[in-house]
Amino acid sequence: MSKYTNELEKYAELVVKVGINVKPNEGLILGTNESGLPLAREIMKKAYAAGAKHVEFMMNDDAMTLARYDNAKDYVFSTYPAWKVDLMVKLYEDNYHHLFIIAPDPELLKAVPGEKVALDQKTASAAMSPATKFRMTGQTKWCIAAVPSVAWAKSVYPEMSDDDAVDALWQKIFDATRVSTEDPVTAWQQHDLNLKKYKNFLNEKNYDKLVFKAPGTDLEICLADEHYWMGGSKESWAGDAFVANIPTEEVFTTPHKFKVNGTVKSTKPLSHNGKIVDGFGFTFKDGKVVDYYAEKGKEVLDAMLSNDEGAKYLGEVALVQNDSPISNTGILFNNTLFDENASIHLALGRAYAYAMRDGSNLTQEELEARGANFSLIHVDFMIGGPEMEVVAHSKDGSTETLFKKGNWTF
Repeated sequence: MSKYTNELEKYAELVVKVGINVKPNEGLILGTNESGLPLAREIMKKAYAAGAKHVEFMMNDDAMTLARYDNAKDYVFSTYPAWKVDLMVKLYEDNYHHLFIIAPDPELLKAVPGEKVALDQKTASAAMSPATKFRMTGQTKWCIAAVPSVAWAKSVYPEMSDDDAVDALWQKIFDATRVSTEDPVTAWQQHDLNLKKYKNFLNEKNYDKLVFKAPGTDLEICLADEHYWMGGSKESWAGDAFVANIPTEEVFTTPHKFKVNGTVKSTKPLSHNGKIVDGFGFTFKDGKVVDYYAEKGKEVLDAMLSNDEGAKYLGEVALVQNDSPISNTGILFNNTLFDENASIHLALGRAYAYAMRDGSNLTQEELEARGANFSLIHVDFMIGGPEMEVVAHSKDGSTETLFKKGNWTF
């Protein structure tokens, strides 16, 4: 990794200063696996230099994950250690913020029975819900960034050697995250202002519904009462800006749980729970998925949609133009963090409280009364591309075309 010393230092500075925005006397939870160690070490230096009171490092390992699935007794997947939930809640309450450095294997769990993965994910999601609430409401700052693993790089560049594939993916990540620029922090500050332009426009317009049309897609999404568009940096409860995803190219808001109708077709594969879903689509009626299909990985959708009742409804609608740094890399990343930011996308499951006006101050019941969905899951899938058109409808019946041929019209 020595050849990337300069880039890793710039990447670390970006995620510490812009992504998580570490302030003096804040704690940081830093999680990654073996592939993320070189970046994690640089982040550790930058976080302490920024004034962090403590950095709690949490390691995970793909081989150990597989060992658990392959060898653990069945009861392991229907229980979750209460102390892990208590620990995370205590850390968040003690002004710790969470940085995830992912280095995924898109098909790590392809040989594991789908029902076992689904049960495990459901058990963990339900148990961790008290901690997840801190991030979903913005009380706790959080950020996800990525580095290549060999498995991920080979899924993107199967014809290359391991080393060449990792090098090629590093370059694409540096480009997509603006680490390739001379000053990534400044570049992100300018990018943030541009996303805020779209966010402010959409909030001023306060549209009633959006209609999406493309091959295989004819979908009407009404927006939740008092919905609020988000884009770029968010503000924590303490008023500090943070960027939850690096990279991010989206502006997003909350659809009305019961007011989504029509059909939608995915335009990129979905990597979910260590398995790939491809060639899939959904039919919605009164907000609920009433039919779906997949050319590959339908069993993953079966498990996902049966997670809980809210899994069958949308919790997010996000606008991303086709002409973006990630889309322009010309590759499919096989990773939602990147691919969702190359494409208009939707999310099944839980809505973000901060994508509602004053949402972070409302109870879950109050959010649901406005039309926000609640679920233990939040899974993004991509529907955008060069043929997508999006028409916005106002409450007075007037319309405006927001996207034509996959890009903003202004």
